[in-house]
Amino acid sequence: MAAESKRTRRRLMKTGAAITGLGMTAGCLGTQGTGDGESEYSVTMEPVGTVEFDSVPETWLPYTGDYADMGVALGRADGLVGIGLQSRYATHYYDELPGVSVEPDDLTELWDDGTGQEVFYELEADVHLIDPNFMINRLGWSREEVDEIADNVAPFVGNTVFSASYEWHDYPRYTLYEAFEKVAEVFQERERYEAFERLHDDVLADVQSRLPDERPEVAVLVPASAEPDAFYPYHIEDDTQSKHWADLQVDGALAANGVGDAQATSGTIDYETLLEIDPDVIAIRQQGETTESDFERGIVSFMRDHDVASELRAVRNDRVVYGGMTYQGPIIHLFQLERAAQGIYPDEFGGEELFDRQAVGDIVTGE
Repeated sequence: MAAESKRTRRRLMKTGAAITGLGMTAGCLGTQGTGDGESEYSVTMEPVGTVEFDSVPETWLPYTGDYADMGVALGRADGLVGIGLQSRYATHYYDELPGVSVEPDDLTELWDDGTGQEVFYELEADVHLIDPNFMINRLGWSREEVDEIADNVAPFVGNTVFSASYEWHDYPRYTLYEAFEKVAEVFQERERYEAFERLHDDVLADVQSRLPDERPEVAVLVPASAEPDAFYPYHIEDDTQSKHWADLQVDGALAANGVGDAQATSGTIDYETLLEIDPDVIAIRQQGETTESDFERGIVSFMRDHDVASELRAVRNDRVVYGGMTYQGPIIHLFQLERAAQGIYPDEFGGEELFDRQAVGDIVTGE
């Protein structure tokens, strides 16, 4: 993008901010939008409100893997310029999709013992798919710092959807597909969004029609160390990190027994506490690619050999399953739903592919 075009866009953004308060204007003048020439449109999403675009963003920057996955699902992988933490973005799932790939090493990592404004200036994205309140409440930015980047680089459009436990999130929170639809509006990709929605609905209808009558109580945990004696507990709630568990209609064992969510308390629990709860299933969430053999060696075998963990009903009954990663958009969710179904209900879903990889790849690539 030419320097003069970027400067002109920034002047328009400042004008938009002065007129609409929280709203911003984005897009490079003179670039091709969804129609012939410039194409002005707006997107309304809490907490920012209405954001005006004079053309479709070409480059874009999320912080979390859920929004990165949404953009990739909409065929915009080439414009993705960075991510908060590469290890928490499940790009390995794309390897199973024909024609879809993202190399995490090619993405600028925003977290470097904190996240400063400099990297936003360096990347010069056309839009930031980030909740500005996430930058303030989780990363320690001031409101003035957020406004400066919105004014001088590009607007923020996003809502923290992965967790329902943050007290500061006192405005509407979107479901996965509600947030995905907003991102589709940003990129003017309604057709791809609707294709994903249809595929998702079909997969979910098939899975839920086959669920057994008895649903287990599941404890979702994140290990506090490689060979864990303590875990961060996570509730199964109405948020996107829990969507695959909610889709499988399981019950949350931790909230039912008064254990706080780690994203609200930052606390851990030990095996003694788990033994008091003794859930039907233990789902271990891990970041990065985790194969069945890695999971068996690193987690399951360790728990079987542990003096206290070995007494847990889930360990004795071989009901310790992989819990997926925190951030899931529409593509990652399909993979995590499939693996969770196989783990929770092996007699019904074990070893079965629950969705068509080619169909997903065709939506992403526009085929």
